[in-house]
Amino acid sequence: MQRLDLIISERELERVLPLIDAAQAPGYTVMRHVTGRGPHGMVSESMEFSGFGANAHVIVFCEQPVLEALRLGLKPILEYYGGVGFVSAAEPF
Repeated sequence: MQRLDLIISERELERVLPLIDAAQAPGYTVMRHVTGRGPHGMVSESMEFSGFGANAHVIVFCEQPVLEALRLGLKPILEYYGGVGFVSAAEPF
């Protein structure tokens, strides 16, 4: 099983979540208003409060064929709108 972590702008959720469903992922978790520091600096609290620049963290656990479908669908979105995705091996607890 694989774990996909996406950090994207909240504005892009409307593009990303239908792709996850279309790839037939068994489910996902969305955490809104995540902040942190990355290559472009830190998101300020005022940006988080206003929603401008707010990010979302999407977590998907899936098998390899679903992950490949997600990679094909999500790569153009990440390249155009920004965001990052990381894949790691996942083992059920």
